[in-house]
Amino acid sequence: MDKLILNIIHRPEMVPEYAEKVTGHGKEEDISRESLLTESLDIFKTQQEIAHKHGLKTTIQMTYASLFNDEAVSLAKEHHEKYGDEISLTLLGLPCEEFRKKYKTKDFCIWMFSMEDKKAIVKDVFEKFYERFGFYPESTGSYYIDAELTNYIKEEYPSIKCAVATCWEEGPKAYRTCNNSWYTIFDGGPWNPWIPSKQNTHAPAKDESEDSGIVAIPHLSRDLMACFDGNGSNFGTHPQNVLRGMIYDTEKWEYPYLYNLIDQYRHLAKYNRGYAYNMMFVGPGWMNKMGRWEAPYELLLKSYEDGMAYYAKLKEEGALEEMTMSEFADHYRKTHTYEQPECALWKDILYGSDKQYFWYVDPYMRTCLDMNQGGAMIDLRPYVAKLERPVGIGTKYVQDASYPFLIQANYRAGYFTHYAGEGTVKSLKVSYKGEEVDLCLCRTKAKYSEEGTKHIVKLDPVTIEFSDLEIDIVSTFVFEEGSSQIKVIREITRTTNPEAVVEFNEYMTACYGTTEYPEDMTNVILSVENDKEKQEIKYNYKCREAELENAKDVTAIVPEIETVVKIIPKDENVTGYYREGYAFSPMFTLGLKKEIKGKGEMTTWLNLQKAN
Repeated sequence: MDKLILNIIHRPEMVPEYAEKVTGHGKEEDISRESLLTESLDIFKTQQEIAHKHGLKTTIQMTYASLFNDEAVSLAKEHHEKYGDEISLTLLGLPCEEFRKKYKTKDFCIWMFSMEDKKAIVKDVFEKFYERFGFYPESTGSYYIDAELTNYIKEEYPSIKCAVATCWEEGPKAYRTCNNSWYTIFDGGPWNPWIPSKQNTHAPAKDESEDSGIVAIPHLSRDLMACFDGNGSNFGTHPQNVLRGMIYDTEKWEYPYLYNLIDQYRHLAKYNRGYAYNMMFVGPGWMNKMGRWEAPYELLLKSYEDGMAYYAKLKEEGALEEMTMSEFADHYRKTHTYEQPECALWKDILYGSDKQYFWYVDPYMRTCLDMNQGGAMIDLRPYVAKLERPVGIGTKYVQDASYPFLIQANYRAGYFTHYAGEGTVKSLKVSYKGEEVDLCLCRTKAKYSEEGTKHIVKLDPVTIEFSDLEIDIVSTFVFEEGSSQIKVIREITRTTNPEAVVEFNEYMTACYGTTEYPEDMTNVILSVENDKEKQEIKYNYKCREAELENAKDVTAIVPEIETVVKIIPKDENVTGYYREGYAFSPMFTLGLKKEIKGKGEMTTWLNLQKAN
């Protein structure tokens, strides 16, 4: 049986996020308050004790503040010797008296500082670590570490081999559910460990030349459906996430969802050649003695005990192996190739529906298919561009570290729009005698298989009913390692009239951005081409459209995200078209249309390239 690999990460965060206001009880702010420091260290000790009691080793990520505390340093050394815990260093937990006096700021997110300050802070923190321990760490982390900073850290401190590098889908949804105050926006990255490229942390390296030199792990393992659709901070294998989301029996203090979520991550081994990963990353602020998320301290403590007990049970059964961060980085390097994707056929384990998503990520793209919408593509990030997007003070993007999308159905409406226009989605429309049905209206299920380096998602048939015709359509998506394209096959497997001719319209409606708000589309170029001619426009919100028979491809060039997206037909007798949007619906549509008789099929490719 495949083992779930587990990272347990604790940090003695002497001044935990959120905690000063609670501990201070309305007093004037004082981050050196003795009660705050004592309680924080006590909670860290409790977390460590729980893990060790269950025979689990941890990675201790020392914060800058903790490096000034003799007891915290002594504990880390003791637990390293006694239990094999790794002594690591985090770039979270910067705030302390020493930090504020030197940098004269209340900022604490390392990626938001100017590059000059980032380098100075890293130097301070790493050298203080060396002063206390006599060696440099092998792992580090933050909520997010931008590529420029990762490259600097690796160059200055080559011992670093692993880092917590992003928090999955921590974007506008999280911002809104934190009362519009959580200015940490970094949607669009992988949900499972990856080797980040030197150009962009979110985008995996395609080969050694792009390798940043570290293995990145996510900040928390999230529910890949509930988190995408809603606030991710409520849906993770961190027990207090589950309490914050109120996903537990408030009378019995039981939380089956937590165990189901851990098991769903175990299940991902089925789609990743036996490999499954999970992480638990918890700071002391979550187990505050005053309670949190409407939960008393006793429940916070119990949930953590129970979570660790479940991991211990899996370990006893031979179904789990815990590793430190640096151990995991070595293991990942030995067992993964650059072009090996992460695949996740994810089902709803929270609301009781039959909904399924298929997630796919490799060095060229991250995408998601929604089986509740007939396999419609509802998220697409063009990693092929390896977009260099500096973040922090002094850059264009001070807080927004997201990787831009071409399709994002939650931020740009998807198929179901409120009024007029279209949202971003990729799907198939089927027409017959003036009637039209979009597969977005058809629910189905998916099956996953592999053929060599091909990763195949085949959907159960959907039935389309017209007034005097009924057909079944099977959709197949083929992702091939080393390729920046997806093969899409639409096949009629049953028809009530073999002579009937229907029209397939394989389309993609897209734009670009990182939030709900539209971007300037006037640099986008749309074109359709066959062997004889090419029609092309520069986007200007004028509702223009063009189509050509026997199309070779339809193309959009999006300079702002350095991406070229094409839809390419397999057959010659296909009509290609593009449609320009307008100000109320600032999207573009690329499509291919083909007439199908009887049990015919249509094959197309969605191709992504980097724009020069």
